[in-house]
Amino acid sequence: MSENPPAGLVADAEPVEMLLNMGPQHPSTHGVFRMVLWVDGEKIVDMVPHIGYLHRGSEKLCEGEQYAQIITLFDRMDYIANFNNEQVYCRAVEKLMGLEVSDRSEYIRVILCELNRVASHMLFIATMGLDAGAMTPSMFCFRGRERIQGLFESVSGARMMHNYFRIGGLKEDVPDDFVQQVREVLELVKKDTEESDKLLSFNEIFLARLKNVAVMSAEDAIDYGLTGPCLRASGVDYDVRKAAPYSVYDRFDFDVPIGLDGDCWDRYYLRVQEIYQSIRIVEQALDQLPEGEVVSSLGRRLIRPPAGEVYVRAENPRGEIGVYLISDGTDKPHRIKVRPPSFCNLSALRHMMKDAWIADSVIILGALDIVLGEVDR
Repeated sequence: MSENPPAGLVADAEPVEMLLNMGPQHPSTHGVFRMVLWVDGEKIVDMVPHIGYLHRGSEKLCEGEQYAQIITLFDRMDYIANFNNEQVYCRAVEKLMGLEVSDRSEYIRVILCELNRVASHMLFIATMGLDAGAMTPSMFCFRGRERIQGLFESVSGARMMHNYFRIGGLKEDVPDDFVQQVREVLELVKKDTEESDKLLSFNEIFLARLKNVAVMSAEDAIDYGLTGPCLRASGVDYDVRKAAPYSVYDRFDFDVPIGLDGDCWDRYYLRVQEIYQSIRIVEQALDQLPEGEVVSSLGRRLIRPPAGEVYVRAENPRGEIGVYLISDGTDKPHRIKVRPPSFCNLSALRHMMKDAWIADSVIILGALDIVLGEVDR
């Protein structure tokens, strides 16, 4: 038998790397995000992320708006966690002005922010299941998320982009039946989460797709600047609500879930556990909810913080968000710099993608739970 290679083939040929574009028009990228992959067969050799498709110059726009008007711009950065973004901005201005916020306002803020965390994580679980090919569990998550969105609409008048928090308080008090509404929604959301958890979390196919994929050690997670659930999935016990308590979080008893292996499954399942912890916080806040005023004493007066600078941070659903605010004493900020958690988590994507399978690239990106509105700003 001849040892010569078949016609048309070259013996000992050099491997050829192929360039593959994913996005910005691609359902797996969860927004206008582009990945350029260099692949050898089915293996990813290298990867470069391309961002900026949703850049609107939000930080620069803030410099031309009065302090009260900027809340709407923060709504549109992380458009999945509106209340969390509103809260961190309002706290920055309040700290600069030395404003005291009423206990009732703080409790309502916490309730809405934690419900927003639950809604955000439910959307993540739904899309994670869809990325892995599981349709049914996503229906339970979307149903639960819709219940929360309906509650938000009854409070703020909008399902998204709420513009409800104010510097020094809230726009107005919650409806009279707010506590009852929240308790009813929590019971239904618990059931929806439990149903999707049963169907998805320990499904053999789902485990095969996520376990031991894109493993990040605790050291690598810290070095790459991971934050939020992505950091805690690698075994790092850090949550701003516990490490540097703000608002009234120090009055609640809750746990911070921690992962073991730092893989995509840990990043997924940690968020499932966080839903239950957020529900615990909301239930305690409802039990302790005090009476009092919620509308700021500033009223409709023009807000002019004294000249100075301040940095405030908080734990939003994707991780630690920070706001650095510089005031020159006028009614508009001199500079606002946002530290967005999605951008920080995205910095590790190239490291995670190396030597992964092309089929896993969608799972790896999805497990980061990025929102392009705050990445690009």
